Amino acid sequence: MTKGFFNVPVPVNEPVLSYAPGTRERSLLKEAISTAYSEQADIPMYIGGKEVRTGRKVEIRPPHNHQHVIGWYHQGDKSHVEEAIRSALAAKEAWEALAWEQRAAVFLKAADLIAGPYRYKINAATMLGQSKNAYQAEIDSACELVDFLRFNVKYMAEIYGQQPPVSPSGSWNRVEQRPLEGFVFALTPFNFTAISGNLPASAALMGNVVVWKPSNAQIYSARVIMEVFQEAGLPAGVINLVYVSGPEAGDVIFNHPDFSGIHFTGSTSVFQDIWKTIGNNIHKYKSYPRIVGETGGKDYILVHQSADLKVASTAIVRGAFEYQGQKCSAASRVYIAQSVWPEVREMILADLKTMKVGPVEDFGNFINAVIDEKSFNKLSSAIDAAKADDRLEVIAGGNYDKSKGYFIEPTIIVTRDPYYVTMCEELFGPVLTVHVYEDEEFDKTLEVIDKTSIYALTGAVIATDRYVIEKATYALRNSAGNFYINDKCTGAVVGQQPFGGARGSGTNDKAGSMINLLRWVSPRTIKETLSPAKDYRYPFHEED
Repeated sequence: MTKGFFNVPVPVNEPVLSYAPGTRERSLLKEAISTAYSEQADIPMYIGGKEVRTGRKVEIRPPHNHQHVIGWYHQGDKSHVEEAIRSALAAKEAWEALAWEQRAAVFLKAADLIAGPYRYKINAATMLGQSKNAYQAEIDSACELVDFLRFNVKYMAEIYGQQPPVSPSGSWNRVEQRPLEGFVFALTPFNFTAISGNLPASAALMGNVVVWKPSNAQIYSARVIMEVFQEAGLPAGVINLVYVSGPEAGDVIFNHPDFSGIHFTGSTSVFQDIWKTIGNNIHKYKSYPRIVGETGGKDYILVHQSADLKVASTAIVRGAFEYQGQKCSAASRVYIAQSVWPEVREMILADLKTMKVGPVEDFGNFINAVIDEKSFNKLSSAIDAAKADDRLEVIAGGNYDKSKGYFIEPTIIVTRDPYYVTMCEELFGPVLTVHVYEDEEFDKTLEVIDKTSIYALTGAVIATDRYVIEKATYALRNSAGNFYINDKCTGAVVGQQPFGGARGSGTNDKAGSMINLLRWVSPRTIKETLSPAKDYRYPFHEED
């Protein structure tokens, strides 16, 4: 075993490539997309370092081109979850005992592989499997995932370096950070490849072993992540990737005595059901499981009359419609002052006229497909209901088509009622609802925003008046875990804006920060007495 106090490489955010016409990266990405389209991937589960194929194949079709099959994944069942748990527990002792710098090296190498030789493969997989355009894939599956892996190593080193400040003469006090007893369950979403990679990797970096179940809609890029981890030297059994139904996975995992924690991103309803199940089964576990989750959001942008109007319109358009409004942080409700609304409205409509909708391989398309038919049906129903409601005005979009892909036009609804259903309930798509308030009712609007939704993930205020900015920042302090001033409410960057919300939006354990990694360790305090006592008596026993 090596000896030394090691300094980890200083992390720097991975540069975002432009993919502009004529660039090398544009050519290489298009080549990777073409290769992926020309092949049909046969995607196994990865359990105990082995590829597991069941023969029960499920087709994978791009959301923007659902007539085309780009691969199959092998569906598992409860027996595979049980096997994954056994493999994880079998790997636990050796992985936990491995020197921390050796664990760090695995994930630092994985970061370099994604930044380098795997960059275009993982971006292409994200584009085809999750219908992201080139830029959205680049900032997600390449840059953000690389940032998670590199910054987490820095955070781990800082956690290990946090030691008691005082060791009195004759003693030495120290703290070690132990992995959790048992295994961690990573349940990951479709919308960010980076999140899907980080949820199992962050727990594993801290010495834990993991059973990982991705969203079915993200399996196509999840297998690339596993390929990277394997090439980086991740030992067999440390992370086990299974494709099973949620109820089957939960039935095995949440009844297992060695279940030690869940790292989750997904819907609020699913997370609440998981929490309830864990609570009901709490007597079955060896330890109290760590429950870490980031769920939904009904994210807002508040535009004051002092706002720079071009800043406001750009923040609204980007915040609401990038990646078809399928970011947890996407703007889905806007509150805007009456005096500035007419001009901002025209700016927004002018921008929307330039947005093209279509498949990802055409780099001219800003808007691509929503993730699946279930999402398409929910969104189209909401749009139809809005168009049929005389109290509302649909000023943009309102059209949809699923003949070739699940395409929803960017749609804007204007309502006089700040509590209309689409101002309150999460839709998770390119549907934005705008409420225009009277300028003098700004303070009342702050109260409305704070009380409208069960969620508290992201929000933004657009204003130039510093008193207004201070007032909004304080009044809305509990309404968003990530709050933006003169910017859109999306785009948190690892190492810059730790991400997470409270209320119905999750446990606010801030992915991309030390806070999150602390949930995957259990500290042990060690006191070593160098000059031990040899007499039980204290001075007060002495007679006068």
